[in-house]
Amino acid sequence: MTDLIHDLIFSAADRSPDAAALSYQNQWMHYQTLATEVATKANGFQALGLARGERVAVYLEKRFEAVIALFAASAAGSVFVPVNPVLKPEQVRYILADCNVRILVTSLERLKLLQKELASCHNLHTIAVIDSKGESPVIPGITVVNWDEVNGARSVLTTIDSDMAAIIYTSGSTGKPKGVVLSHRNLMAGAKSVTQYLQNRADDRILTILPLSFDYGLSQLTTAFYAGATNILMNYLLPRDIIRTVGEQQVTGIAAVPPLWTQLAQLDWGATPSLRYITSSGGALPRPALDRLRTALPNTKIFLMYGFTEAFRSTYLEPQELDRRPDSIGKAIPNAEVLVLREDGSHCAPGEPGELVHRGALVAMGYWNNAEKTAACFKPLKPRHSGLTIPEIAAWSGDTVRMDPDGYLYFIERRDEMIKTSGYRVSPTEIEEVIYATGYVVEAIACGIPHPTLGQAIAVIVTLKEDIQIDADALFNACKQHLPAYMVPSHIEIRAHCLPKNPNGKVDRKYLSQQLQQLFDDLP
Repeated sequence: MTDLIHDLIFSAADRSPDAAALSYQNQWMHYQTLATEVATKANGFQALGLARGERVAVYLEKRFEAVIALFAASAAGSVFVPVNPVLKPEQVRYILADCNVRILVTSLERLKLLQKELASCHNLHTIAVIDSKGESPVIPGITVVNWDEVNGARSVLTTIDSDMAAIIYTSGSTGKPKGVVLSHRNLMAGAKSVTQYLQNRADDRILTILPLSFDYGLSQLTTAFYAGATNILMNYLLPRDIIRTVGEQQVTGIAAVPPLWTQLAQLDWGATPSLRYITSSGGALPRPALDRLRTALPNTKIFLMYGFTEAFRSTYLEPQELDRRPDSIGKAIPNAEVLVLREDGSHCAPGEPGELVHRGALVAMGYWNNAEKTAACFKPLKPRHSGLTIPEIAAWSGDTVRMDPDGYLYFIERRDEMIKTSGYRVSPTEIEEVIYATGYVVEAIACGIPHPTLGQAIAVIVTLKEDIQIDADALFNACKQHLPAYMVPSHIEIRAHCLPKNPNGKVDRKYLSQQLQQLFDDLP
């Protein structure tokens, strides 16, 4: 088996050239065609001046061109940066500028929305537009080409598995999103491990409904390609569309986050003989939703999983353990070791809370251009505690867990203030910055509050500047204008007095969050 992530496609094409690799809107692309397209666009990227290790961003919904562009960037010796298609133009601009993207692949409609934001992306030199209907805007200093024109002569490359392959942007508890840098080795280890415990095979039809900018969504591609299976790309409108597609396309596997599974659990699945397994990650799946899914899908294996982008995937619970341990996040995935450690790096006793720490081939290379945050998350295991002869860098999750005597892990809480809503990691600071930018607000605090379907809903408490007379709707409208839908608060509360402070003089986010804990308790 190959060591480079793009070679998964070429290897599958060599084994089964006529096997279906992708399906999109009832159109099919075989592995040989996909391999040819990836090679052609890789050559085209190099012809456009793309050098080894430079970044290619893909800002598209799930479709053939998005997949081709991602893997062509890898085949060109560069680094792909999948950008969530629901992000607003200013958020896209931040990502493009932060990792110095050289080539952007997007649609004409999206480019027109981005146009005003691109002036500050000084390293961006080429934009490839996938649709040719309509005239592309003129952007000073940037060449705009049609996707069909991206081709060139083949070049000899030297790429090894420890080279950068991708940068996945994920929100932290403070500030702007962080770019997690992944090597070919990271991505390959993840594809192999997941394929192993899900027992993926060439006749699988894997439905991809998650964004490819989400490591969990990207994994659906790499897993399918590792097994030589078919990946069905879907941009759904309603949850019931997913169930219909399962029947029409004879889907064998689905990955989704708990809020979507909670919605799907309310629907009538009918007969689903093809559906071999489903997986859930990105938060805890509520017990009622799990129970309804087990009833609706009696012949489908359900895998509950835990992961964080800095180590991709850490644990999974075997389906046969659901009756005994429905609240567990399971044990380590193949080729990973998960430790529960005290602050001094020593091992916790069974049942003792500690930090989940992941070691192995899935540990990412660090954060892009952020040495301080890299040092805080990617830290060495001490030989005297780990049994290693030399220090080894591991990923420290910031999550508190406990391990039972049988080695099964149970999630307790996050240490930081990050909000986990609809399967996304959301920085409260990002939301607060949008609200401060209105000019109406003196103080703003965003919190994650338990919600029956979202996992956590976003609630915001603010105080207004003197003589400002507005209601919460004005702040909601600002959020809707500048934030993707999943980041828009579910509740905004305006208070008359200064917000409470902790001993350090900072607004007491924890205290305010506790005041709102029952806010959504009455929802069904």
